[in-house]
Amino acid sequence: MSEPANGLEWFGREVDAALEHVGATGQQLAAATGYKPPYVSKVKHGKALASPHFARGCDDFFKTSGYFERMLTRISEYGHPEWFVPYLRLEERASQILDFSPFLAMGILQTPEYAAALFKAANPRFNAEQIKEKVALRLQRRGVMEREVPPLLWVVLDEAVIHRQVGGRAAMARQMEHLAQLAESPNIVLQVLPYDSGAPSAAEPFTLLTFDDDDDAAPVLYSEAQGIGRVIDSASMVRTGHERYERLRADALSPEKTLCALREASKEYTE
Repeated sequence: MSEPANGLEWFGREVDAALEHVGATGQQLAAATGYKPPYVSKVKHGKALASPHFARGCDDFFKTSGYFERMLTRISEYGHPEWFVPYLRLEERASQILDFSPFLAMGILQTPEYAAALFKAANPRFNAEQIKEKVALRLQRRGVMEREVPPLLWVVLDEAVIHRQVGGRAAMARQMEHLAQLAESPNIVLQVLPYDSGAPSAAEPFTLLTFDDDDDAAPVLYSEAQGIGRVIDSASMVRTGHERYERLRADALSPEKTLCALREASKEYTE
């Protein structure tokens, strides 16, 4: 048998091998993990990257000591730039994620079509399989919102995010509808920063992470520019980041008006 072409195929083959070893079916695994059989089939054939919840379910089903969860972590980290891994590890533990997106929707909020268009633009030499794997890794970040106690995700989107056509009108219609659906979640707050609000308190994207009291991690600021990001734990810089974020939230539309703006944008792109 040939070596797996990527991390998705590797994870899928391990799930398939484990099923064969215990004499179980994909349908039984689906029932045990709370997923539908088509999802398990996609994971088995390397068509979708497993979620953290599914990986933990596999460990329970196959009675391992965390093998599938550790493998998923390795696969996820391997596919991301080295400088991004420290942030990902903190994002998975955060109790609150505050993000300012001045140009593009942040990764957790992206649809597959939107993410694919971004990767194609940034990596014109990537083939279809490479783009597919990158998209799967990005979508896997949604797993942080599937935790038993998900974090509060608060995102301020500049109005430019609504008007910049990433992937064409159809892709943008789906992206705007996806944002509107997410905005109705009790753990997600979205606000659009309108053009007429004037000069913003920050011009570049940044994210603030805070943690529960029983977590020994201090609040951090994540900043990215020119394809390189860094996690900053300087108390003064984190404090400045929070002050800027409060001004952004104050200048932005209310969550209710933001939901209306997203729905209207989706309608306009559809028409």
